[in-house]
Amino acid sequence: MKNRIYELKDFYILWSTQGLSQLGSTMTNFALTLWLYQATGSALQTALLSVCSYTPYVLMSIFAGAFSDKWDKKKTMLVCDTLAACCTLFVFGLLKAGILCPWHLYLLNGINGLMNTVQSPASDVAVTLITPRKYYQKTSGLRSFSNSLITILHPMLATSFYAFGGMDFVIMVDLCTFLIAFLALVFGVKIPEADRNRKEEEKLLESVKAGLNCLNEHRLVLVLILFLAGVNLVASAFDAVLPAFILPRENGGERVLGIVTSFGGIAMLAGSLLVSVLPAPKDRIRLIVVTMMISLTTDNFLMSLTRTPLIWCVGQILGYTPVPFMNASLDVIVRSTIPIEMQGRVYACRNTLQFFTIPVGFLLGGGMVDQVCEPFMAGTGADSLAAILFGQGKGSGAAMMIFLLGLTGMTVCLVFGKVLKKYRYQEQ
Repeated sequence: MKNRIYELKDFYILWSTQGLSQLGSTMTNFALTLWLYQATGSALQTALLSVCSYTPYVLMSIFAGAFSDKWDKKKTMLVCDTLAACCTLFVFGLLKAGILCPWHLYLLNGINGLMNTVQSPASDVAVTLITPRKYYQKTSGLRSFSNSLITILHPMLATSFYAFGGMDFVIMVDLCTFLIAFLALVFGVKIPEADRNRKEEEKLLESVKAGLNCLNEHRLVLVLILFLAGVNLVASAFDAVLPAFILPRENGGERVLGIVTSFGGIAMLAGSLLVSVLPAPKDRIRLIVVTMMISLTTDNFLMSLTRTPLIWCVGQILGYTPVPFMNASLDVIVRSTIPIEMQGRVYACRNTLQFFTIPVGFLLGGGMVDQVCEPFMAGTGADSLAAILFGQGKGSGAAMMIFLLGLTGMTVCLVFGKVLKKYRYQEQ
C-alpha cells in the first residue's frame, strides 16, 4: 500500500487539485446556465453556451496535439488554466457592472474552449507520464470517480453558494479552487518529459499527419473513437434538452434539475468505485458496446415516458452507472496501444474526431425542441398517442426529443457493435 502511494504521489496531487478546480469551474457554469435559461427561456440559446465551448475545441484540437507533444506539459497546463481563470474574472467584472449579456458568455466560453484545446492533450499525456502502466485501470477509475463527484456536488453547491452570497460568491469560490490547483501544480507535481528529439524536427502539418497516420495504423482505436462520436452526439443532445424537459414542469424547476443531475453523478460515482476495485474485464471491446447500449436506452426511455422526478432519478442511475466502465476500458486500450511519444498528437486527433459531434448534438437538441418538438406537441390533442406518451404543456416536446434520442442511441450501438466484432484486444 505504501509503495503504491509513493509511486502514484504525483498523480494523486494532480488528480485531486485539478478535480477541485474543475468543481469550481463547473459550479460557475451551472449557475450561469440557469441565469441564461431564466433570461431567455430558450433551450437553443442555453445550448449555445456549450456549442461555443466545444466548437474551438473540436476545430483546433487536431493542431493542438502537435504543440502539446513539443511543449512542456506543466507550463502548458499552467498557462491555459490561468487564461481560463482570467475569463472567469471578466465575467465577475461584467456582473458587478450589471452589463452581463448572453453574447458575453458565448465569447468567453469560446475562449475557454480554446484554452481547453491545448490543455486537454497535455493533461492526458501528463497522466500517462506520471502513472506506471500497472495502475492504468485504477487511475482511470479514480478520474471517473472525481468526475462523478463533481457531477453530484456542483448543482447542490452552486445553488447553496448562490443563495448564500449570490453569483459573486460562486465565482470567488471558483477562483480559490483555481489558485489551489495552480500552486499544487507548480510546487507539488513533477512531470517528466517524453523523448522530443524527433518531434522538434517536425513541422506542424507533419505532426498532425503523423497523429492521423498513427490512428489509421491502430484501426481498433479509430473505430472506437468513431463509435464514441456517435455516443457523444446522443449524449450532448440529451444534455441540451434536459433543462427544457425539467424546468418548465409543475413538478420540476431548478431544485429538481439539480437533484436529477446529481443522481447522474451519484451513479457515475458508484460505477467508478466498482471500476477501481473490480478485476480487468475479459473483453474490453464488448464491455464498451454493452455499457453504451444500456446507458443510451434506459435513461432516455424512462425519462421521456414518465412524469415523476423519482423515476427520472432512477433513469439517471441506470444510464450513468455503466459509463465509468466504458471510460476505463477505452482509456486502457488507448494508453496501452498508442506509443507514448505519439499520445499528445493522437489524443488531439481523438478530441477532434470523437467530440466534433458534441456541438452538433447541442444544436440538434436545442433546435429540435424549440422549432419542431414543442410546436408539434402544442398542436396535439389530449387523446393523441403523442400526448399519452409524452404528456402535455411545455416540456412535453423535450420528452418527445429524449425518446427519439433513445432510439438513435440504440441504432448507433447496434451498428458499431457489429463492426467491432472483427477486432480483438489483447491485455498486456
